[in-house]
Amino acid sequence: MTRSPLATPFPALPAIAGVTLHVARARYKSWDRCDLTYVTLPEGTSVAGVLTQSRCPSPEVEWCRAALTLGQARALVVNAGNSNAFTGHRGRAAVEAVAARAAAHLGCKPSDVFVASTGVIGVPLPIDKAEAGLDAAFAAQPCDWLAAAETIGTTDTYPKGASVTAIVDGRSVTLNGIIKGSGMIAPDMATMLGFIFTDAAVDAPFLQRALSAANAPSFSCITVDGDTSTSDTVLAFATGAAGNRMLVDDDSLGADAFRAALADLCRQLALLVVRDGEGATKLIEIQVEGAESDRSAHRIAMSIANSPLVKTAIAGEDANWGRVVMAVGKAGEPAERDRLAIRFGTTQVARDGLAVEGYDEAPVAAHLKGDHVEIGVDLGLGDGRATVWTCDLTHGYISINADYRS
Repeated sequence: MTRSPLATPFPALPAIAGVTLHVARARYKSWDRCDLTYVTLPEGTSVAGVLTQSRCPSPEVEWCRAALTLGQARALVVNAGNSNAFTGHRGRAAVEAVAARAAAHLGCKPSDVFVASTGVIGVPLPIDKAEAGLDAAFAAQPCDWLAAAETIGTTDTYPKGASVTAIVDGRSVTLNGIIKGSGMIAPDMATMLGFIFTDAAVDAPFLQRALSAANAPSFSCITVDGDTSTSDTVLAFATGAAGNRMLVDDDSLGADAFRAALADLCRQLALLVVRDGEGATKLIEIQVEGAESDRSAHRIAMSIANSPLVKTAIAGEDANWGRVVMAVGKAGEPAERDRLAIRFGTTQVARDGLAVEGYDEAPVAAHLKGDHVEIGVDLGLGDGRATVWTCDLTHGYISINADYRS
């Protein structure tokens, strides 16, 4: 598959004490690559997660939702090539078998094992391949973050990872993340599959609050195609190996620094997904201000971001601001035509419900030729604001999804 022109190099991610990565071939599809990731975690690891709000979630999502209430983790198993979604009792049995086998190997409870799968919907995860893949992972030598990031991908054209550090209670803590996602991206909580690991000591309830807060302006503010996956999962694991005093609430020493680092990491990971949007050639940032509320601004921004007409105009480098007006108008949120203002980059193209007379198209054309396009909208109604990210819509998206199952 052709590498996205918006791809960024995979960074050097440091080791996280207690986190051991393994990959193996379960052969869920007829491809010559690893497709099972197995991560072991030390006793006492806290876990938090944000999961799809789809009403048709995968058994893996339901398993994780139940296990998250206990707040502890010892392992993560990720299957690529088969989402195991919409597979009824057979899908549930597969998840239970995967968790039981990993738990038996580690000597822990099945509920300490978190499972995620991604790929084709409607095909039960073959238990024999899953168990054989796990056995191979148990015997495999530890791998690096790059190998793990490559293994969790499906239609991704490049591996995605990021790392940040923070000072918490006088200790340097590290947060690493890997993520996969390219299509079926319109998260209603998180995005596709993302996994965050830190050596900070964080109480599970506080980790959950911090992750949920970090999710709102990052994973929940991206869209590629307007389609929310049945398998969207982001999990965060905290081993406690850094030795800081446990973060339990916002008054804990270093809590603000940890929250900021986690938010930064989530934003980086989210943008990596948009940069790999299926067929994408341009990253589009949409800034909405002047709305009646932040929620209203977000809904309007997502209406613009999910408009095929807006996205194809940007693909064609056409500053068709009328399509932006259309997307604002259909969002179902308060808007007044004669207060609306629109810009591309720093150039105002419409104001007070009219085109800006005699505006210079040269800087607009130059801006649209770049690979990072910014659209600004001011509704002139209030203080609500939001920023979301999407990508353009090209023939490449159709080519990838027209034969996805082959």
